[in-house]
Amino acid sequence: MLSDHPIAIDALLELDAHPECGGLALFVGTVRDHHEGRAVTRLRYTAHEALAGKIIQEVEQATRDRFGVPYVRIVHRLGDLAIGDVAIACVVRAPHRAEAFDACRYAVDAVKHGAPIWKEEFYADGSSAFVEGCCIRDDLDADAAAPVHHRHTHASHG
Repeated sequence: MLSDHPIAIDALLELDAHPECGGLALFVGTVRDHHEGRAVTRLRYTAHEALAGKIIQEVEQATRDRFGVPYVRIVHRLGDLAIGDVAIACVVRAPHRAEAFDACRYAVDAVKHGAPIWKEEFYADGSSAFVEGCCIRDDLDADAAAPVHHRHTHASHG
């Protein structure tokens, strides 16, 4: 899911919905104040919204199928974000912690590299730049919607 509003973590947890699950993994990515030695003052996320939303739903389903977990929810923020704001959140419920951890990492990585969402960083010196390496999907794992080895030759940041 994409959101123009701050991400409400509590609403994503859905703690009572899966009593068979003993594992809950949560990843929250926040905006940091630096990147490659440069002071970052804020970010802007833009997206091809229809396609990004579809890909996020596909990643959620692929994660459920691949790891046998009943609940996966990913929310990515769009628009202007300040330092410390939540940019992405992923929650996975699973019977055990190992599946929860593995599924959460897989889902976040698949969205970061597969969804058409672009990050523009704004720097303290007044300049800005799009971060290379986001949403570069050369090919996919045949049995799941996760990116595999990337073949681009320019520097990748992210």
